Amino acid sequence: MDNFRVIIMKKWPLSTISAVADVFDGPHATPKTIDHGAIFLGIDSLDHGRLNLSSTRHVTNEDFKKWTKRVKPEAGDIVFSYETRLGEVAIIPEGLVCCLGRRMALIRTDRSVLNEKFFLYYFMSPQFQEQIRKNTINGATVDRIPLKEFPSFKLELPPLDEQHTIASILGSLDDKIDLNRRTNETLEAMARALFRDWFVDFGPTRAKMAGEAPYLAPELWELFPDRLDDEGNPEGWQSWPLADLAILSKSSINPAQFSDEYFLHFSLPAFDKGMMPDLVKGEEIKSGKFSVSSNSILLSKLNPETPRVWMVTAHEEPYQRICSTEFMVLNPLQKDWLALIYCACLSQPFRETLQGMVTGTSKSHQRVQPLAVMQTHLLHATDILMRQFDLTAQPLLAKMNFNRNESNTLAQLRDLLLPKLMSGEISIRDAEKMVEDAA
Repeated sequence: MDNFRVIIMKKWPLSTISAVADVFDGPHATPKTIDHGAIFLGIDSLDHGRLNLSSTRHVTNEDFKKWTKRVKPEAGDIVFSYETRLGEVAIIPEGLVCCLGRRMALIRTDRSVLNEKFFLYYFMSPQFQEQIRKNTINGATVDRIPLKEFPSFKLELPPLDEQHTIASILGSLDDKIDLNRRTNETLEAMARALFRDWFVDFGPTRAKMAGEAPYLAPELWELFPDRLDDEGNPEGWQSWPLADLAILSKSSINPAQFSDEYFLHFSLPAFDKGMMPDLVKGEEIKSGKFSVSSNSILLSKLNPETPRVWMVTAHEEPYQRICSTEFMVLNPLQKDWLALIYCACLSQPFRETLQGMVTGTSKSHQRVQPLAVMQTHLLHATDILMRQFDLTAQPLLAKMNFNRNESNTLAQLRDLLLPKLMSGEISIRDAEKMVEDAA
């Protein structure tokens, strides 16, 4: 018996959503949206328990009043999609002024019996997602769950103090992931601002021409030309096609042929959900992919209006890395050009160039041709200045990569603990210990 561990599942009281929460339907229409004002929540804003407001739309004050007649979202409310993006859910944060869009509903818990953050994670648990799957109506155009029946969905209710602790354990992981995301936004903005000053606005050269005081270290300041040439570029700098700075790798692999192996898959959905690659078994991948080596840059061919640029550096994990064929895989010809090319691909002039070369009539499926992209010209400064940029920007980008790897580890731990905590398979004490060890 010493070789066996007996796991006793906790049995919590069974309840229904209607007994512990109110459910509200959103409006069945879409207002005219504007560039500012109250936020209009669409189902595309739901992102694994949180709201992604990167593509936010807004409504007028008049429409906001109309769209909040049924219910006005409050902090702690749970919003979810009952059509198309079934199973997606998020919680309304403090201070957000918003209204519900089409195909969205809202749950307001009775907080004397149901902790709203616990219910958020319960909604994402396998057992509740299975209820959604079993109650899904497969329509000709969209799948949906009948909102009238949703209040009768079952849920297990641990004591309120246990709900709070479980929500706190899982929430601490998500909070750290979110902190890493916000930190990375700042770090990337710093690297991009540096690139823009040196290689787009030509700040040091213009400052020299205006007789202004140096704002960089003397040994760095002297590397910049004293004047602009007739074309408006720093004197002596040349225009090189991207093909002279990086190789377009087309090395491919069919992961299905390695059915038992695991791959780190850099896909467009993985990029959009926080630039965290998915660990996927070969047998689950049904199409060919590009192989990704260390120190590569992944540049999306799809919809350049939405920039998707992913820098892949050295790694220690034992998995092969692959990416969607919607990415171009760029390998810099010199190692110390990695940060430079990454920032160049994110720069406004480069993005505008790509937007001008798209093919395809549907805006959601416009693409650029890789060979045309490789002929896009970038300014080539002196080798020593390009190396100095890498030395300055690389620590920022390395910290970003560290944060992403940490977030990936924390997300895997969260996804491991979520079903075990909700089923009672793991004790709260053991879960807290695992989170402490990962911190």
